[in-house]
Parts: sequence; C-alpha cells; structure tokens
Amino acid sequence: MGTQSRPRIVIVGGGFAGYHAARRLCRMGIGAEIVLVNATDYFLYLPLLPQVAGGVLDPRRVAVPLLAKLPGVRLVLGEVDAVDTDRREVGYVDPEGTRGRIRYDRLLIAAGAVHKLLPIPGIAEHAHGFRGLPEALYLRDHLIRQIELAGATDNPHECVARCTFVVVGAGYTGTEVAAHGHLLTRAMMRRHPRLHGIRTRWLLLDIAPRPLPELDERLGRAAAQVLNRRGVELRMETSVAEATAGGVRLSDGEFVPSRTLVWCVGVRPDPLVESLRLPTRKGRLVVDEYLRVPDRPEIFASGDAAAAPVLDRPGEISPMTAQYAVRQGKVAAANLAASLGRGRLRPYRHRELGFVVDLGGVQAVANPMGRVLTGPVAAAVTQGFHLWSIPGNRLRIAADWLLSGVQPRQIVQLGLVGPPQVPLDTASPEVVTRAG
Repeated sequence: MGTQSRPRIVIVGGGFAGYHAARRLCRMGIGAEIVLVNATDYFLYLPLLPQVAGGVLDPRRVAVPLLAKLPGVRLVLGEVDAVDTDRREVGYVDPEGTRGRIRYDRLLIAAGAVHKLLPIPGIAEHAHGFRGLPEALYLRDHLIRQIELAGATDNPHECVARCTFVVVGAGYTGTEVAAHGHLLTRAMMRRHPRLHGIRTRWLLLDIAPRPLPELDERLGRAAAQVLNRRGVELRMETSVAEATAGGVRLSDGEFVPSRTLVWCVGVRPDPLVESLRLPTRKGRLVVDEYLRVPDRPEIFASGDAAAAPVLDRPGEISPMTAQYAVRQGKVAAANLAASLGRGRLRPYRHRELGFVVDLGGVQAVANPMGRVLTGPVAAAVTQGFHLWSIPGNRLRIAADWLLSGVQPRQIVQLGLVGPPQVPLDTASPEVVTRAG
C-alpha cells in the first residue's frame, strides 16, 4: 500500500461531502493517514451566504476552521488539478503557485461544483457570481456602493439604473439572494437623505414557470407571494439575452438599465472531474451504490462530483444539493474504511428530510418531512435547521440573528474585496483575481 507505514486516504475538496467524510474518518480511528486537499482552511456553509451578502451575518460565521474541527487530519492548502490513477498520485497547486504531489492508497473525489456558464454575450464579463465568501462580500459591498452612488448623482437616469438589480435563476440561491438583497437595499434607501420616495427595483428571472421549480409547487407559490408583497418583480419564463456595462437585455426584448446582474443559474461539476478520463454521467463521475468508481476500487466519489444512483428510483442520480452531499460523504467514509478492512461496505440510500428556503426577516418556506410551512413558523424551522446542520459557530450565528432582530443592520462597505469584481468564470470560487 505504498511506502508510508500506514495507508493514506486523500480527500479532494473540503465542501459538504469532503468535510463530513474527513470528520467521520477522524472519529472512526481506522489507523490511516487522512489528507484533505482544499483551497481554503475552512469549510464554507453555503446555505447562509445570502445572509452574509445581506449584511445579517458576519462572514466568519459561515466559515468553520478545518484544523479545529478535524483533529489528526493533515490539511494541504491547494487546488487539485491532476490525478494520475496509474501511479496513484494527486497533483495540486498551492495558494502561492507552487506545485506539489501526494501519493494515495485510497482517494475520495469530493471536488464540488463551479458556476454553470451559458453562451450569452456579456455574462462572463458583467455578471456577479455567488459561490464563495469573496463573491458574497463583493456583492454586499457592490449593493451598498450602488445605493450610495445613486444618492450622490444628479442624473435621474443613472440613479434609476443604480437602484435596479437583476438576479438570474429563481432556484434556492437566486431566490434567497433576491430576498436578502432587496431587504438590504430597501433599508439603505430609507436612511439615505437624498433617496426618500425612490424605490429600488429587483427583478428575479428564470426560464421556469415559477420560482423554486425544483420544490413542491406550494412552496414556490408561497415564496412568490412573499416576494411580490415586497415589490420584487418575478419574471418567469424569461432570461437574459445580453449583458452590458449599462444594463441587461431580456429574452423578451426589454432592456433594463442596471449596474447589477447576479448569476445564480446553477452549477456544474468541477473541471477536475472531466480531466480524470473516467466514466461520467451528466459531467459527474459514475459510481456504484457504494460510491466506488467502477474498475477503480481504490477511488470513491461523493457530492456534486458523483453521479450517485438513487436506489429506490432506478435510472436516476442524486441531485447536486448539500443534503445529499453530507450523507454521501459519511457513507463514503464508512466504505473507505471498509476497503481497508474496517467494517463492511454499505450502499448509499437517501431519506429526504425536506427543504428550507430563507426569505429574510421572519419569512421563509419549508417542507420538513413533507409538511408545507410558511411565514414565521417556517422561518423558525429554517433557522433551527441551519443551526443543526452547520458544524460550528452556532452561538455566534444565533447572536447575530438576535441582534439583527432588535437593532438596525450595520450598512457600510467593508472594502475587503476592492473595486474589481470576482470574475464569474473563475474555476475556484475562493480565488479573487482582478478582472480585465
């Protein structure tokens, strides 16, 4: 099993699947060396990112330190860009550009996903993505900056454009970004001395006939009612035909002057998956019910990188959601241990717990165990679910929620990202580079 004294398990990616796999292996104490290769030193709890962008949560609340939570795991900071399956080696690039290689006896691919780009003119150059902390912080600063610049200009057309915000994609992320972004900008407008009487305009676009198309129709309908009451324009069966620095042309021909386009259309598996030259389905690694890659018993995959079969629905593969990734990471850990002689293989089976969608304030929609909830009750369930799911920072998150309920939110640019945006087409959501 290699030259080291004990077998080495290498986990690629510290997202939902990779983190929970590493955590389970730590607790099992199987006597193997566990190496986690990740671009950052934290696990990012993606579902709460819209609250970071909306100024409700401190960004540190959604970043759980890996070294503190994974004792005994060797953390290697870097982006894996090559896997030599014959030599059983992983190649990576660290944050300073230095290349390295790590040999493995067992490998878990949990590389996650990146933005799904569509061939629409101007999207890559002018849209803001939403997959990591840099993007959430940039979007927060950008929204605040637009309102401040709108209040400073004497040009009414420029003021309207800066107070207009377009979100593409009415799934989980897009709906929550529009909900929290609208509340943030509305709060700013109320406090700005030169913007009294002017309303922000938020548009939420999707080619689907309703928001949250992947959920129960009743949840989508309830979310639409909340957003409509607040003044968010739902433009269903509509998308973007072209994006420019001055605005967005919609698929129905309308041109919307705006300085803000947020891209929440969806995700695709990390490009690493395609480079492996292993069998894929819909861009994800083909695995069996034990999350093993066929004909490669030493390689496992889970989360967004894996086309894990849904055993009670033949022919289907699991969706790319955090709930599935968490469960798959835990099962992959158990099966990795079994492949080294600790325990036995067990198939991955998923029992749906339901979904929650946070709409900001005391509004949310949820269907725990199939029961549809809306309003403050759903908001309480949503907060409880997130506190239960995140593997750290619970007390700090609860404190932030409490303070946001009794005090006005602090609205000020942090200046953490700077003037350039985080490019939408960057492969790594955690890398900030200058555009242009």
